[in-house]
Amino acid sequence: MTQSSAAPAVERRDNRHRYEILVDGKRVGLTAYRDRGEQRVFYHTEVDDAFAGQGLAAQLVHEALTDVRRSGKRIVPVCPYVAKYLTRHEEFNDITDPVSPEVLQWLDTELG
Repeated sequence: MTQSSAAPAVERRDNRHRYEILVDGKRVGLTAYRDRGEQRVFYHTEVDDAFAGQGLAAQLVHEALTDVRRSGKRIVPVCPYVAKYLTRHEEFNDITDPVSPEVLQWLDTELG
């Protein structure tokens, strides 16, 4: 496990359709999304193994979902980690839409 001296920072990378968490300026994790109208569909989250157990995935997802709220969009949690996070953080219930077959089909087309 790697410890850092700098506080982790989360940045949205619209051109790459993801939020990244940086430690000492280096990307150590991401949560990927695609926008579908007013919905931001999260489909994958990962953190480098060297940084596991430090709460970085939770920080990353929390800041990403907070950004979704600020932007006026809604959350669709296709990603299992985001879905699990939402079960413990009810403050996002009002902006969360269920994963539907239509969303999954759309996402499959988007990702090719």
